[in-house]
Amino acid sequence: MGKLMRKLALVLLVFTCIYAILLIPDSESQPLKLDSPAQPFYWNNGQLLQKLENDFVQSKGLQPFILGAALRSKMQEADSMLAAITEDIIPVTDKRLLYLETVFFQLAPLVAAAPESLSWYLAFYTRVRNLVKKHAHNWDMNTAAARQTVYRLLYGMRAATEEAILQAGDRKIDPVLQVTDAYSATASTTLLGMKLHSGDILVSRGAAPVSALIARGNDYPANFSHIALLHVDSITGDALLIESHIEKGVAITTPEEYLKDTKLRLMVLRPSNVLPALKADPLLPQKAASMMLEAVRQRHIPYDFKMDFHDTTAMFCSEVASYAYRRQGLHLWEPVSTISSSGVVNWLQSFGVAHFVTQMPGDLEYDPQLAVVSEWRNTASLFSEHIDNAVLDAMLGYANSGAGLQYNKWKLPVARTIKAYCMVLNRFGKYGLIPEGMSATRALKNESFVNWFERVKAAVRQQTDAFMETKKYRPPYWQLVKFSEQAVKSIRQ
Repeated sequence: MGKLMRKLALVLLVFTCIYAILLIPDSESQPLKLDSPAQPFYWNNGQLLQKLENDFVQSKGLQPFILGAALRSKMQEADSMLAAITEDIIPVTDKRLLYLETVFFQLAPLVAAAPESLSWYLAFYTRVRNLVKKHAHNWDMNTAAARQTVYRLLYGMRAATEEAILQAGDRKIDPVLQVTDAYSATASTTLLGMKLHSGDILVSRGAAPVSALIARGNDYPANFSHIALLHVDSITGDALLIESHIEKGVAITTPEEYLKDTKLRLMVLRPSNVLPALKADPLLPQKAASMMLEAVRQRHIPYDFKMDFHDTTAMFCSEVASYAYRRQGLHLWEPVSTISSSGVVNWLQSFGVAHFVTQMPGDLEYDPQLAVVSEWRNTASLFSEHIDNAVLDAMLGYANSGAGLQYNKWKLPVARTIKAYCMVLNRFGKYGLIPEGMSATRALKNESFVNWFERVKAAVRQQTDAFMETKKYRPPYWQLVKFSEQAVKSIRQ
């Protein structure tokens, strides 16, 4: 009996020692001090947004003929303003561009109150979008003026259209918005009702909290979080997508597999056929996609948590497209993405990100070298996506107050044991619970982040339901942000 007790004590001692060793935290990286002159973009238009909500409420109460007259007048003003911009070249500082933005936002509450005008509103957005993309070829996109103007018009107008869509109730909205029929000489396929060509870049948004972080966590918060490169075989017509996932690195998927990974929205970008490189070689996009496809077949390319697009030994999702085209002489992401908010930097650093001048998925829309071909959105999940964005914006605001990401330190020994097992699986080409390249500590931080996100989101949904019960309309985005900020203050990690 005594011998047994001694053995049990020894086992317990060994276990305790191992547990204690596994409890030793990772050495924490020092918060980065960025030397970049970049600054986050702020709208600073809280009063305007509140006025727009008030205008919407008033518009809903107008007699149909009065609302119709006000709407037609503002539509004519917008049409006339856009039609007057006929110059081949206009400077980015042209005041008419910001006037278009103002008129478009003024239209939003009227359109929301009269959803039968949504088709015109979306078509007008498309016209402005094409105008901006056309003239951006002549602008220096590395200047703050150009960057902000393009962002305000493309992202800001999308936000306005979606507010109007969300107030349309049960009105059927075509999920596909055709933007421009940019010519391509490469083989084609169809996805979600959109005609795509080999070499097209698909920019999408996933449903996971991390997707919201990727979309919102840069100097110009966006709607997109993931990028895939399309390859269509010129002989068989078979379509494949090349994309990098946190869980498994760079992979090749079929369109069916691609869509199984939930997509809240999708935008199709295509190298413009006016580019000298495309004029010289119309099949350049096909060559880029084929090269990338072959590279993935030849070697395993792990996910690049550092987000270093200069190092191709590992690749994050944007890097797949940028590398493929860079090898063909076309350098995408003009301008390059920047992440300069201290709190956002520290949070991303805790997930392994080491490069904050990089290539974020949402910023590719603003590259003048690419045409926006079409855009698809899941209208059924649009409001939920807006809530996700608002929650993340509030959480990042909390991060900028100096709060770091926390995790349950007592789980660290278990997580490290799981990580060791996952590393064995990785050696045999299999995937484990903790992705390749992610430490146990970072996995726990991700778990904590996701749990916190979901708790805040649940609280915001409660506030949203109460708002809708009282107001009889959906809270606009700025109200969702207020709800989220309140929830973040009351719900800690």
